Amino acid sequence: MKKLLPVAAVFILLCVFAFSANSLDTMAPLGDSLETLEFAAETPVSYLGFDRNEYPGDDRLKELHKTFAYAGYWLNDPPGSKTNTWVGKRGKVEAAGFGFLVLFNGRLYRKLGARPEELGQSDAVAAVAAARREGFPRRTIIFLDQEEGGRLLSEQKTYLFAWVDEVSRAGFRAGVYCSGIAFREKGGDSIITAEDIRKNAGQRDITYWVTNDACPPSPGCVASRPPPLPKGSGVGFADIWQFAQSPKRKDVAGTCRGYDKTGNCYSSAAAAGQKLHVDLDTANSADPSQGRSRKR
Repeated sequence: MKKLLPVAAVFILLCVFAFSANSLDTMAPLGDSLETLEFAAETPVSYLGFDRNEYPGDDRLKELHKTFAYAGYWLNDPPGSKTNTWVGKRGKVEAAGFGFLVLFNGRLYRKLGARPEELGQSDAVAAVAAARREGFPRRTIIFLDQEEGGRLLSEQKTYLFAWVDEVSRAGFRAGVYCSGIAFREKGGDSIITAEDIRKNAGQRDITYWVTNDACPPSPGCVASRPPPLPKGSGVGFADIWQFAQSPKRKDVAGTCRGYDKTGNCYSSAAAAGQKLHVDLDTANSADPSQGRSRKR
């Protein structure tokens, strides 16, 4: 026989759901203090993280972890950089309590040349070698940074899928960081890069980290506990959603709130007088790449 909930319990549950439905309107900018919201056990869970091209510094990790569950971690030089300041920092990042978003910077279309498949394979070998040097365990998800959006050209798909296949063969798992924003083509068709990749991926097991910093659906440079679910990006199969970038892209996120007047999204986890710009992410796991050390 089913037991009915007392009237008081029903009232409390209704209040919780009403509050959660309006939570996006009450979220504070990232620099303000955050309050933890309690949700029912069956409510999907999401975790707030950050990524940035430059390593934030050993002295900032403890404070950053008060806000963020995981951090982006580059295996090679980030876009626009000639050095990688994350090299050798995995142990310190994990010791501070972070999970990981492990990233490998892929190639732009103009650099693919006539042999995209060979480049995809060789870049995958380099990504796996770097992951092993940094101490990431087997089965860690490595995300290929696909910077160019819209419908991928055949050379781009050949490169990407060759990379995915080689990473998988090496005992790691493959993910892709790509656009989750609809791109209007000349013929009038609308294409989302993540959906284009998934449609052409066949049986490949790929984890998707999408970026969509347009408001809506993004709340802007705003933190909440919990953050919005990744599927709120508009890509229902996404496991991670980057919803704010530094600096703000004026053509995409021009109306978004919470950004500094410089256009950057700043974390409150910094010493007085210092500012640390970040990109904001939400994920279904506190360790989206599953890159923390395995317990034996």
